[in-house]
Amino acid sequence: MSLFDKFKVLAELKKALGDGAQVSSVATPMDQVHSATSASIQGRKVVLAGTNNYLGLTFDERCRAAAIAAIEAMGTGTTGSRMASGNYAGHRDLEEALAGAFGWPSGIVFSTGYQANLGALSALASTGDTLVIDADSHASIHDACRLSQATTIRFRHNDPNNLERHLSRLGADASRALVVVESLYSVLGDRAPLAEITEITKRYGAWLIVDEAHSFGLYGARGLGICEELGLLDKVDFIVGTFSKSLGGVGGFCVSRHPELELIRMASRPYIFTASPPPGVIAATRCALDRVLEGHDLRAKLWRHVGRLYSELERLGYRVGTTTPGPVAALVFSEREEAKAQWQGLLDAGVYTNLMIPPATPIGTNIVRISLSAAHSDEEISHIIGALEQLAKKRPVTAAA
Repeated sequence: MSLFDKFKVLAELKKALGDGAQVSSVATPMDQVHSATSASIQGRKVVLAGTNNYLGLTFDERCRAAAIAAIEAMGTGTTGSRMASGNYAGHRDLEEALAGAFGWPSGIVFSTGYQANLGALSALASTGDTLVIDADSHASIHDACRLSQATTIRFRHNDPNNLERHLSRLGADASRALVVVESLYSVLGDRAPLAEITEITKRYGAWLIVDEAHSFGLYGARGLGICEELGLLDKVDFIVGTFSKSLGGVGGFCVSRHPELELIRMASRPYIFTASPPPGVIAATRCALDRVLEGHDLRAKLWRHVGRLYSELERLGYRVGTTTPGPVAALVFSEREEAKAQWQGLLDAGVYTNLMIPPATPIGTNIVRISLSAAHSDEEISHIIGALEQLAKKRPVTAAA
């Protein structure tokens, strides 16, 4: 017997995904990154269409300059948590700026987006409380439920009626229930029915936290996300987001219209026992936040790319994970080998995308995930579409029903 025996199935899957391919579809190695939309893989230049770099800010001149200046002034890291030596002025300023963007009194910065969910949820809900989560929630949300001592209830994905049934069974205990949803789900690119979910949650006296990881920067008048777009900010209790998508860095945040959020700093283990983000990351993110709030031009360009790609995918007969166009386009296939061939074909054509298969996706759902960026040029979008068209001509597209 061995500790590694339980990984045999994963080893077989890893081997299957790499068989016959020069480049593995698992943890694809990038030798060089040239820009927000271009990299080299095994010495060959490719268009990046699978990076979540929605606004292209990783190479923004102002953000890079801010990061370099912060490193020169304060060094490469803090070597301590926010509860010890890692509580710099930049961290506090970024928290105030994030909360202020929403017009709310409180915001907390975490070292990763994963930790934002892990740290906020595991502290907010404890023994005697209930977490009511969408079944298709991100792994960080499921892991937060495990770390929390709260009871966890999962409702069917994007099903407000199923959510209501669960809340109705809680009765008066619904006042100690925290409903957790994402506004934009990253696997299929589908949106949550937030208006209905918000109405039901408030009607039963429960609390609501919305993860805007993949929508922050892209939706709403100021880019604050789908809650802003739908006019729900006065009804949502907490919003979680990440720095690793539209903001082009690494880290995460939780903001709230309840000033009591500040108290979880003393209770959130992922916050207390993790070194704070380094000065360069914080400075670049602070600059990126300003770019988001003023970034109508970036959003306009991104949405023009989105409209063009979705129109072409429909023309070419691809099955997409959602009928509502968004920055994520998930090509759905019933067979793993078909999805793998599509991914490899795109890479061979110079387009990097993401291959996603069970257990990362629902059973029977295999995905080639395309994500667009405002930094993509029209020529790069044409290249992506051209590669998709050539693959559609070579073999029938028999996507999952």
